[in-house]
Amino acid sequence: MNLNPFWSMSANTSRKRSDEEQSGHTDQRASPARTHFGKKVLPPIPKNATPFTKPVSMGTAAHTANGTHASYGPFYLEYSLLAEFTLVIKQKLPGIYVQPSYKSALMWFGVIFIRHGLYQDGVFKFTVYIPDNYPDGECPKLVFDIPVFHPLVDPVSGELDVRRAFTKWRRNHNHIWQVLMYARTVFYKINTTEPLNPEAAVLYEKDVQLFKSKVVDSVKLCNSHLFDQPKIDDPYAISFSPWNPAVHEEAKERMFTHKRRPEEHHKGTQVSGLSWVKPGSTQPFSKEDGPQS
Repeated sequence: MNLNPFWSMSANTSRKRSDEEQSGHTDQRASPARTHFGKKVLPPIPKNATPFTKPVSMGTAAHTANGTHASYGPFYLEYSLLAEFTLVIKQKLPGIYVQPSYKSALMWFGVIFIRHGLYQDGVFKFTVYIPDNYPDGECPKLVFDIPVFHPLVDPVSGELDVRRAFTKWRRNHNHIWQVLMYARTVFYKINTTEPLNPEAAVLYEKDVQLFKSKVVDSVKLCNSHLFDQPKIDDPYAISFSPWNPAVHEEAKERMFTHKRRPEEHHKGTQVSGLSWVKPGSTQPFSKEDGPQS
């Protein structure tokens, strides 16, 4: 069993003192006078020294900022991200599709489909970057693959101004699905306060027609690059391909016939036991009276 050197030294010292007391041969004259020199100062750590991690004793609990044990950090992060993705699925966000990266759970790929409004027919691919100290760090970043002409989107980097909606990220209160929903909402409710794209904000306030014209051009530009290969080399990165009946027709039919008619659903379902509700009725105990055997 590997012991901490400090605890080994303490145990040997106490054991030696115990043996001397039991033997009764303590010689005060042989013991030199103890001189007090004050506290010892440890030597400074040399540069480029290899860090050494010693095991944590049973009586010492190492905790991270989020209150979890230090050794549980990676597992807690993985659990938090899995829970966040589960929430995204449960929310069924309209017009939003998202997929975590294969290489890193801290990076999610997504796409937003705009159905109506000024940005109608827009298909905007984006990437969500999650801080490695999630959920105790800052809010996740959302960056569009191609900068969209919008007051809240940086015209150079394509980053959406998420911090205006989440000035301080609060764990167990703010969630990634809210960031995704916010990214969708900005295309239906235009906000020009403290814009990242001043030109778009000024045009929206002073010349709406020119703003609409630039938005249409931006939508066309994004859609023209829809079939481009993903910028990030990742097998889970979202990519589109032109319509191919040999590949997509079967998938389309499955999507449209996924919801079967109620009578077909009941035919394919095996139910054991007696039903005390007559088909087509919600009244319980509607079993028809019959002769008892």
